[in-house]
Amino acid sequence: MDHIVTVQDAVTAFADFMEPTDAELDAIEQEMPLILARVDLLDAQIITLDRTPTELDTRRIRRARRRVLVEGLALVNRTSGTVLSGGAA
Repeated sequence: MDHIVTVQDAVTAFADFMEPTDAELDAIEQEMPLILARVDLLDAQIITLDRTPTELDTRRIRRARRRVLVEGLALVNRTSGTVLSGGAA
């Protein structure tokens, strides 16, 4: 008879090392406006999946795309002076 063992200890053994660093949390915080803009765009696109987009839907998607571009540009401008680790040399 084979015993089934759980892998709980193996999974949670590295929990302390898997926490994000303060630098990673700061980077996420800086990217949050862009992340939220992308979520809004995705929401606008999902609404139109099962129906023909109305004029209001088209405007909402266009506004959401514009907001993604604006937030992406703002993020680039905010982080243009910082050096990000893990990038290509």
